[in-house]
Amino acid sequence: MSSPAMNNQSWPAGRDSERVSIDAIRARVAAQLAQRPPGANGESREALVGRLVTDAMDQHAAASLGAGHAPLPADAEARVARAVRDAFTGLAGLQPLMDDPDVTNILVNGHDVVHVKYADGRKRRMPPVAGSEEELKDLIRMIAARAGVQERRFDDGVPRLSIRLPDGSRLFAVTAVSKATMVAIRRFPLRHATLDDLVARGALNPALQKVFTAMVRARKNVIICGGTDTGKTTMLRAFAKAIPPEERLITIEDTDELGLDTDPAHPDCVAWQAREANVEGHGEIDQAELVRWSLRMAPDRVILGEARGGEVVPLLNCMSQGNDGSLATIHASSSKQAFSRLMTYAKQAKEQMDFEGTAMLIAGAVHFVVHVDWSNDRLRVVSSVREVLHAEGQDVVSNEVFAPGPDRRAMPATPIRHDTLDDLVAAGLDPDVLRRW
Repeated sequence: MSSPAMNNQSWPAGRDSERVSIDAIRARVAAQLAQRPPGANGESREALVGRLVTDAMDQHAAASLGAGHAPLPADAEARVARAVRDAFTGLAGLQPLMDDPDVTNILVNGHDVVHVKYADGRKRRMPPVAGSEEELKDLIRMIAARAGVQERRFDDGVPRLSIRLPDGSRLFAVTAVSKATMVAIRRFPLRHATLDDLVARGALNPALQKVFTAMVRARKNVIICGGTDTGKTTMLRAFAKAIPPEERLITIEDTDELGLDTDPAHPDCVAWQAREANVEGHGEIDQAELVRWSLRMAPDRVILGEARGGEVVPLLNCMSQGNDGSLATIHASSSKQAFSRLMTYAKQAKEQMDFEGTAMLIAGAVHFVVHVDWSNDRLRVVSSVREVLHAEGQDVVSNEVFAPGPDRRAMPATPIRHDTLDDLVAAGLDPDVLRRW
């Protein structure tokens, strides 16, 4: 598959004067905020900052004219005002990128090397998000503080930071291991998408939507797989939307992304997040431990945001011991490769299972594997669906019931087994939809 075209965008003319203005006005506003804390007179932080920015802009313009300097053009003034407001109420230089609904990834390779990726796969070079490396680090620390992260250090001693932003995006930053501080923000514009919404966006057709809905209602355990940025988490959320509201869910993630616990459609949902060790090296709780804990909390289903290690064995045990209808995602380049990934991760677990035992566990736990991929016309689509049959030695035997068509979209292939189809029909699937593809 060819890589998306990359376009370049340079910073507008007059960057230096705008940066000087931003620094000066931001210092004025910071000094005023220190004297007038928000809420003192019932005024919100946003309103107070807006008023202080307007006053500081007027003072700065008057001082510039008094010194014989030409005033900033109207468009430059607007950029400066926006940058200063965002520094106090938003995410500073990152905020304009966060405001673009089509941006799915923000990639910062140092304060002045910034790229974004769009929902259609395009990639574009953007202006700097900070004036220096130190300013970028300060911005990351500020974001962490506003997000309520307990360990707010971000320096050579603690060179990484992983947090969830208020809109549900995931930010991961590293420093000290490369020449420049790096930031990656994964955004989820389809955070509340249902399977019907994904049909409208071309990710799957109405017939497959009905099959997936029946899988959920029939309490089939489903693994959703795909490469990076193919929409695995979005598909997982859409599957979860089809779960009846009366069921009790426990979600387990490295970084809280699913947000099902805030969805009115799931009033009895508990979200758990793995915890890294603190700066003294204590207190780590990994996903594997959380999966084990979850079984003591009487869940109807357990949803694992992403399987990537030792949590695979407790997850498979969970799926095969009364929590049918559970869901998880895994990185894999095909639906078939998902099995070898599960087996490799199971080998890393503390149970140290051999491949033959793991194959039997997978065959007894997983009912379907759904693979998402990029279509030829650059849309994220369902490309393959496998039904798990049984295990033979170290192999998991499966049928590809929907296989990639010429455009990479899933098309009917091997028929679903009769007993499985009976379960789906009992859950509301009209079998005729498979004949009217």
